[in-house]
Amino acid sequence: MVFNRLGILTDEVSQNLVEALDWVVNNDLKHVELRTFDGMNISDVTDETLDKVMGEIEKRNIFVSGVASPVFKCALDPTRPVASGDTFGQAEESVEAHFQKLDRMIEISKRLKTNKIRIFSFWREETPEKYEDEIVGHLKKAAKRAEEENILLLLENEVACNGGYASEVARIVEKVNSPNLKALWDPGNEEYGGRSSYPEGYENVKSVIGHIHLKDAYIQENGEPKCVPIGEGNVPYLDQLQALEESQYTGLFTIETHYVPVSGTPMEGSNRTLIGLQNIIKKMRNLT
Repeated sequence: MVFNRLGILTDEVSQNLVEALDWVVNNDLKHVELRTFDGMNISDVTDETLDKVMGEIEKRNIFVSGVASPVFKCALDPTRPVASGDTFGQAEESVEAHFQKLDRMIEISKRLKTNKIRIFSFWREETPEKYEDEIVGHLKKAAKRAEEENILLLLENEVACNGGYASEVARIVEKVNSPNLKALWDPGNEEYGGRSSYPEGYENVKSVIGHIHLKDAYIQENGEPKCVPIGEGNVPYLDQLQALEESQYTGLFTIETHYVPVSGTPMEGSNRTLIGLQNIIKKMRNLT
């Protein structure tokens, strides 16, 4: 069942890692993903700090399910106009620098005892399909590097990137054609980008899913997207989670709330999302 495989990105609870880890334990979650904590991006953390982090995690009997890296959140060519998104404190760098970052992320993942690294598909071009062969070429190189180190790369559907939607991510993963590159399916991101997450998005990506992020979102009347607690947006999570159960998906789920209530805190937003998800899981149990 979903709850037995559920974790959260720690910075969706608090930048204070210890506070976030205590919240995870108090809510009976099983694992964490690391992106930023204590004011640091995971890609910048020293080995000494990583060892201390693992000590805090392991003494709570939880584990690291993956590292939410910023790898390939960069422009294919900085001379062209492209979209951009949240880099979580990272400066804009070249593709070559991001391959070096990938090498460091592999070292970090091993120190954190996980083999999963979240990556992206470069800042979105005005016509992404025009550059798909170049994108696939870079990701084939990355997947080959991952294969050498027994690492699974997870390509997330991120609207600011060329693999912005399920159909695009699935096509890229299929063209790379490596067991070391799978899709990180985020149905909330699909709705945030204005496309239907289920069944349309899921049907496109279901054969290549390696991991799942959970958030909810919808497009407001003014045309702007908004993240909300699970159960309050457009993702039909009851249907989506049932479909994953029926497909015998055995991977993990990570909450990535991206919702902070007005005058509230990320922890309060994650509390509301967790409650919404628990209500959906209860409905699933009642249907079985």
